[in-house]
Parts: sequence; structure tokens; C-alpha cells
Amino acid sequence: MEEKKSTKKGGLGQGLSALLGSYTPPDESVVAVDSPSRIKTSDLTKIDIDLIDVNPEQPRKEFEEEALQELAESIKIHGLIQPVTVRKMENERYQLISGERRIRASKLANLKEVPAYIRTANDMEVLEMGLIENIQRKDLNPIEVALSFQRLLDECNIRQEDLANRVSKSRSVVSNYLRLLKLYSPVQSAIVQGKITMGHAKMLATIEDEKQQLAILDRIVFEELSVRQVEELMRKLNRSEDNTQRAAKIGLPHHFQTVKTMLKQTYGTDIEIRRTLTGKGNIIIAFQSDDEFERISELLRK
Repeated sequence: MEEKKSTKKGGLGQGLSALLGSYTPPDESVVAVDSPSRIKTSDLTKIDIDLIDVNPEQPRKEFEEEALQELAESIKIHGLIQPVTVRKMENERYQLISGERRIRASKLANLKEVPAYIRTANDMEVLEMGLIENIQRKDLNPIEVALSFQRLLDECNIRQEDLANRVSKSRSVVSNYLRLLKLYSPVQSAIVQGKITMGHAKMLATIEDEKQQLAILDRIVFEELSVRQVEELMRKLNRSEDNTQRAAKIGLPHHFQTVKTMLKQTYGTDIEIRRTLTGKGNIIIAFQSDDEFERISELLRK
């Protein structure tokens, strides 16, 4: 099922406007191009690139090297067209608010100075702007988006409903992303590596049992199952589990119990018989060592 896109417009601007207060729209020439809120900053200036420090709370941690090299080559030819946004810190240094990818590429291009807008913002405002800006990127994987959502909820004290409005997404979309953080680590890794899609992840998030979750993950990856195929697999598993659980409550018929006792005496080990209401099932013969396995194998071959 495809995620329903929100029809709301301007959710991002409204969120930051509420955060930073009302203001008179400034002249476009003094508004940072990449500032999510387009709030008035200083005039465009050039800053020594070595004086700009990356924000340690920057939510984005991974940058594709090939894409950075391509941007660096473009910067060598055309210069840095889109300015970065910074805030002034102590000792005449600056902290990056947005534009880390451009800063990294500019360093690869051996630029000494970069065009920048300087604005005033406290730590919470910088964190929220950085998180929301990154959420809007198309190159983030779903886990990165989910972590950004969770940080906004936890560190910026934003309610989930307000968060949905600020990032222009429906509450259900936000909830689906947050549920990814409850998936077991191998599943999260598969999402990050692009082995499974957001649709696959949503299906896996409905499974609480770790072994079953990872077993279905393996089938998705190795059999290249589509989301539709996973949905059908889940329906079959649920029907099977329902039948098994109902059968367990009813118990085995008397003659099954008799056979179970006979098999236990014959093989000298625990025997388990599972049977669904439709008559399907299996017999499980337990063994505690390789020697016992060989002993039971000999009896089965007789």
C-alpha cells in the first residue's frame, strides 16, 4: 500500500515560523537560499572555510563519496553557487547550520573561502532546523528519517501531531517511520543498505517475534519477494498460527495422544505432535546429543 501524501502545503515554513516568531518578509537578496524558514540573515559574505565547524549534532552522518567528488568538480569550475548558512560562535569561529555537503565538497575542491549567510539561533533552533532540513532530503534512507523524527520528538519537545504538520506529512506516515526504530538490528541494516524497501519494512514491523521477523527478512532478500508477495506470505502465516493456536487450546484427539505415548516409549525421548484443525501437522523427535541422534536414526531405519 502506498503511503498517502499529505495535501498540506507550507508545513515546513509554518513550523519554523512558529518556532522563531513572526517576522516581516525580508528582501530575497538577504535570505539564505537553503534556510528552511527563509528567515532574514546577514548580507551574503565570504568566510574562511577553516573557520567553519560542523555541528556535532548534525543528524546526517553518511555522505556518498562519489556524489561529493562530482560536486567538488562542479565547484572547481563554477564555484560554490549556493551559499551555506552559519551562526557565529566564540573566538571568531562559525558553526554550520546547513550545507555540510557543500562544505565537504568545497574542501575537496580546495576552496579557501565560501559564500555564507550568518544568522543568530540558539542550540534548540539550530537542531530543529538541521533536522527538518535533512528530513526534506530525498537521499536519506528511511532509518535516518526515523531517527530525525525521534530526535525532534525527544529533544525539541514536539508532539507527533505538530511534527507531522512541520514536515508536511500525515501522522500515519510519521508513525510508520517511527515504527522502524522498533525493528531488530538486522532488519534496520537491510533498510539502510537498500536490500528492502519501506513497504517491506512496514510489513516486518507488524511482527513482534524476532526469529519470525528475521526469517521473513531472509526470504525477502534471497527470494526477492515483492511487498505484495510478503503480504500474502504474512496472511498464510497468520492463518496457520491461528489454526495451531486454536488446536492447542482444544488439545490432541485421544488416539493422537496414544500414538505420542507409544513413540516416546519406542525412541526413549520426548515426542511432540502438532496438529492444526484442518488435520495438517508434524511430529518432532527431540535429541540431546549427536550420539542420541545416531541412536534414534538407527531405530527409524529399522
